[in-house]
Amino acid sequence: MAFKEFREKNLQKSSEDDGLRAASVEFMKKSIENKYSYNFDWMGRPIIQYPQDLVAMQEIIWKVKPDLIIETGVAHGGSLVFYASMLEMMGLEGKVIGIDIEIRKHNREAITNHPMYKRITLIEGSSVDPHVIQKVTELANGKKRVLVCLDSLHTHNHVLKELKLYSPFVKKGSYIVVFDTVIEDMPKGFFSDRPWDKGNNPKTAVLEFLKINKRFEVDSEIEKKLVITVAPGGYLRCLNDA
Repeated sequence: MAFKEFREKNLQKSSEDDGLRAASVEFMKKSIENKYSYNFDWMGRPIIQYPQDLVAMQEIIWKVKPDLIIETGVAHGGSLVFYASMLEMMGLEGKVIGIDIEIRKHNREAITNHPMYKRITLIEGSSVDPHVIQKVTELANGKKRVLVCLDSLHTHNHVLKELKLYSPFVKKGSYIVVFDTVIEDMPKGFFSDRPWDKGNNPKTAVLEFLKINKRFEVDSEIEKKLVITVAPGGYLRCLNDA
């Protein structure tokens, strides 16, 4: 009890520290410039995530105990392996679906040859394609605790479509995690070689989604403890069943 109270006070103090918040934004800016998130592996597969967000994800997985995790955006497959390994370590029967518009041959081979592939299903196609949604619906049939992670095309329109299409899979107590909402906190033109920017990104999509879907709210306690995260305002907790 004493440790819990200590941590609550510590988190509150941190959340009120403007200097810490400013340092966090500056770190994110510099680390994105230096492609910091590209430096890590999970069980031998590149995982393009910040370690802080991986800690948050394992906390969510431990709490939710999902029987299905859906991820849009596969890249090298490190996140899929991470989610599958968490389910494996927890002794759960859960599975993982990875969706990407293009799964490159060398990445597919590496993922399918990985020990955690026994829990993974790969779907190649746009995450908002009706045929893909139909496949996901079939795989999600009978699943009671579904966790959704959105990390594909980071434009406003695409993420908003994903939120509308995948939110029905998520029930009370579980989450949709929208990665790269931090784009909105970066200077305009920061991503000059990308189709997203300040004003057109996952966070703007989340804000619009929350206006029309009252089943979800931002779990601000996660961001408060992380300080450094690519998903500020992107950890969405489901409040009730549809």
